[in-house]
Parts: sequence; C-alpha cells; structure tokens
Amino acid sequence: MFKYIVKRLLISILILIGVSLIIYTMVRLMPNDYVDRKFAAQLGTGAVHEEDILRFKELYGIGDSSFKGIIGGYLKWIGNLARGDLGVSFKYEKPVAQVIGENMWISFAIAVIATILQFLIAIPLGISSATHQYSVRDYTVTVFTMIGLSLPTYFFAAIVIKIFSVDLGWLPASGLITATSNFPDTFAGHMQELGDMIVHLILPIFVSVILSIGGLMRYTRTNTLEVLGADYIRTARAKGLSEKTVIYKHAFRNTLMPLATLLAGILPSLFGGMMITEQVFAIDGIGRLAYQALRDGDIPFVMGYNMFLAVLTIIGTLFSDIMYSIVDPRVKLGK
Repeated sequence: MFKYIVKRLLISILILIGVSLIIYTMVRLMPNDYVDRKFAAQLGTGAVHEEDILRFKELYGIGDSSFKGIIGGYLKWIGNLARGDLGVSFKYEKPVAQVIGENMWISFAIAVIATILQFLIAIPLGISSATHQYSVRDYTVTVFTMIGLSLPTYFFAAIVIKIFSVDLGWLPASGLITATSNFPDTFAGHMQELGDMIVHLILPIFVSVILSIGGLMRYTRTNTLEVLGADYIRTARAKGLSEKTVIYKHAFRNTLMPLATLLAGILPSLFGGMMITEQVFAIDGIGRLAYQALRDGDIPFVMGYNMFLAVLTIIGTLFSDIMYSIVDPRVKLGK
C-alpha cells in the first residue's frame, strides 16, 4: 500500500505539471488581461497612454504574448511554485496562497456538507427506485433525477431565492452574515453569529445538493438493478432470506463498489460549482473570488485556484482507489 501511494504521488507530480502548462497557456491566450481591464476606462481620457499600458504589462509579466513569452512566463511561474510561491494576486494584491487560505473554508464547508447530504439522500433513493422498478416511486425518482441534471445552477438558484426569500421571506437571499447585525464579542454572541451564518448557508447548500444528487441517484439505481440480477442474489432469495436482508446485506455492498470511483470527482466538482453558486448568493468564498479573478484576467490567482482543484482531484482519485480496495477485498492495489 505504501509503495503504491508513493508511486501514485510521483506520477501525480508529472500530471500536475502537464495540467498547469495547459491552464497557463489557456489563461494567457484569453482576449483580455488584468491590465487592459484595469486601465480601459482611463485609456480614452488621456490619463493613461499605450506606452503606460505596455509598461504595466511588463511589470505584471504579461507583456509578451508570443509562444516564447508564454513559455518563459510559465517557466518563471513553475520555478516560483517549486519554492512554494504561488505569486501575488493582481486583483486582490495579496499572496495567492493567503487569499486561498483565508477564503476556502466557507466553500469547503458548503462542499463537504453538500457531499454528505448528497450520498445520504441519493443512495437510498436510488436503491429504493431500483427495488420498485417501474412503480410510481421509480418514476418519481427518475423525474427528480432529470430535474437535477437539467437545471442550470444560476436558474435554479434564482427560483429558490424567489420562492424562499422574496415571496415567503423565510431565508436570506445573499451574503454570509446579516449586514445590519452587531454580535457582541462573547460566547453567546459568537453562537448567534454562527446561527446567522448557518441560516444564510441553507439555500446555497440546498441548491448544491438538489443539482448534484440526480446523477448519483441514477448511477445507484443502474448499479442496483445490475446487482439484483446477479446469480448470488437469486441464490440468496432461493434460500428463503427476507428481501430486506437480500438487498441491504448482500446487494448493497456490491452496489457501493462502483460508487467508490465517484469519490474522485465529487469534491472538486462541488468546489468548481461553488463558483456559480457563490456568485448568485453573493458569498465571498473561494469560488466567487475565482470567478472574479478569471473575469479580470488575474493569472496568478487563476493558476493557484486551478492547481488547488487539480490537487483535490488527484487526492480524490487516490482516495477512491483505496476505498475501492476496502469495499472489494478482491481488488489488490498494484505495487
């Protein structure tokens, strides 16, 4: 196991280098950059001239957009990364690592809670749908699945805000803390602040869960139907075991095996989805900051954020392989 993990980590370093080169090239090829956006309004007034723009681009290291310039910029960036330096964000004027470290935790909390709820809801519904195939329950779950797979995040979030915030007034529509609140610096005050934050996070988590459980429910249903048709399930039923024992003792474990592979992409995909969700709900998490940085051409921050997602994906893939070997003892990890 240890040798396998070390081998996978070494291979992951090569993968990260390739991914970083592709991302850096794509970001540098965007039609606009940070300097153009920052000084666009001043360019026509005479306050800033073309020579100033070029000088600023050289200062930010984005002056040469040729192939040679892009490769040179990438080598400089990868050299700084090797020393543990992700650079300084153009937009936020802070080290990228500091910006990510200060703002990732709210996104991480939303992603983790949404992931847990996704599994707790989707797997039982998928199994229930499979064990009641072609019933009203099955068709209801299928419709629910299609809704979750089809609705865009911004559209569904707008509907949820309209119903629960505007029409009913039950929950806040945006932000992380009530703007007019003034919590005392005491234990009770901190608990009130935490409660206010939880209330603000209900709708973003709800949107994330509803839009993500559809695929998992469908996957669980398909796997369960396949397992229920296996010979050992028919043998278990022939021995007189109850249907509950057959499903939850014999079929459930084998249903989990393919689901273990989904762990590799769920957490990174939720972090990526936070970019839209946090923008709609005006939550200053890492996703919203990344969206604004991408829009403004903040190369250091975009690179740092995407490498953060790439590392999460690699860790998720490794964790998925280990979980698969635990769920299925027949699977042996290579040396």
